[in-house]
Amino acid sequence: MPQPRMRRAVVALAALPLLALGAGQAVAAPAPVPASAPTAPAPASATRVSAIEDEVARTLATSLTDAALRERLRSATATAPGGAAELGPLAAAAQGPAARGLAATAAQADRAIATAKGLGAGLGPLLRVQLADPSMRAALDAGAAPLVATAVADDHARTVRAYDAAGRLHVLDAATVPGQPVYLVDIDTARTLAAGIAVLQREFGALGLGTTGPGAAAPGAVAPGAAVPAVPASAQAAGGWWATKISGIEVSDDEEPWFKGAAEMFSLVTGFGQDGKVKVDSVAMPYLQYDGTVYYPNQILVNWSSYKYNLADVVLMEDDGDTNYLALAQAIAAVLLTIADQGAYIPLVNAVLAALPGSWWTDDPDYVESWYTLARASSGRLNGARGNGWMTVEPYFVQQS
Repeated sequence: MPQPRMRRAVVALAALPLLALGAGQAVAAPAPVPASAPTAPAPASATRVSAIEDEVARTLATSLTDAALRERLRSATATAPGGAAELGPLAAAAQGPAARGLAATAAQADRAIATAKGLGAGLGPLLRVQLADPSMRAALDAGAAPLVATAVADDHARTVRAYDAAGRLHVLDAATVPGQPVYLVDIDTARTLAAGIAVLQREFGALGLGTTGPGAAAPGAVAPGAAVPAVPASAQAAGGWWATKISGIEVSDDEEPWFKGAAEMFSLVTGFGQDGKVKVDSVAMPYLQYDGTVYYPNQILVNWSSYKYNLADVVLMEDDGDTNYLALAQAIAAVLLTIADQGAYIPLVNAVLAALPGSWWTDDPDYVESWYTLARASSGRLNGARGNGWMTVEPYFVQQS
C-alpha cells in the first residue's frame, strides 16, 4: 500500500522515495509529442524556480544521449539515500561534453534558485534527480528510454511536462503513473528549508519582530480580544523556562499524485514579546513529510519565557520549492509591525495570512493549517482551524543545566 504524501518533495532531512504504484493501478503512456514543437518554453504562469527546473530537466534529458552519463544516473538514483542524487556533483564527476554542459547548467541553476528563494549564495548543490516511482526501476534497468520531468509545485496539476533525449516535450497525465520511466528534477528542500528558516529569523529580528528560538503553544478557551493576564514571573522560573512541546501531529490531504514526494514544513509562531511588540518565531518541522501519517517529534514549539501573554498563535506552512523566504519575511513584517499591544491578547493568525503573497493562494497552497490562541497550560489534542490537521501538545519545563 503506497504511503500517503503531503505536497512536495521539498523536504526531509533525507529525500524519500516517491510513491509506489498501487496494486492493480493502471499505467499510461505519455501523450504524443507534437511534431511541430521539438522543444517548448515553460508556461507563462510558471514561477522563476519552476522555470529553472524545467530548463534543467530538458538539458538533462538531452544529455542522456551519452550512454556513460545515462548509466551513471541510473546507478546513482538506485544507490543514493532516498533515491535522490545531487545533479551537479553527478554531472561534474562524469566525462564528455554532454556531462560538462550539464554540470555547467546545473551549477548556474543552483545559484539562480538560491537567489530566487532569497537565500543568497554559498548553499552548494540544490538540484536533485530521482526516479519518479519505484515501480519504474525494472523497466529502466531493462534499458527503457527515460523521460525527464520536474516535480510540479501545483498539487492540482492535471499534466506534467517531460522531455525525451531529443528535447521534445511530452505531456504526462498527472493522475496516472506513466508506464515509461521518468526521472524527476527537484530541489533539495531540506537544505533550502534550513537556510530559509535562518533567513526568516534574521529578517524578523532585523525588522523589529525579535525572535528568540522556538515559539508558540496550545489552545485555550479564550475569546479573541479578551483580556489575558501577562505571563507571571514564576512562569519564567529560575533555573529553567516553560515551553509547549508537540508530542504528536498529523496533517490531512486527499491528493496522491505520482509526481510528488515528501513535504517540507515549518511553523510561524506569533505573539507579543515581553516588550509588548509583536514577535515571530520560525520553527522547522522537517520530519512532517507525508499526510495521513502521525509523527511523534517531542519538539519544543514555544518558549513562553519570551512572551508577555500566556497565548500565542501558530501557522503551519510548506515550502513548495518556489518559496522566497526573504520576501515572505518582509511581507509578514509589513503587516505585523502595524499591530500594537492594547493590553489584551490579539490573535495574529489572520494578520499573517493577510500578509502572504497572492501566489500562495493559487493552486499550490503553502498555507497548511493554523491554531489560534494556544495557551501555555494547554495539553491534549488540538484540532487546526482549517480541519486539515491536529497536534497533541503538553506543557514542558526546560531545566537549565
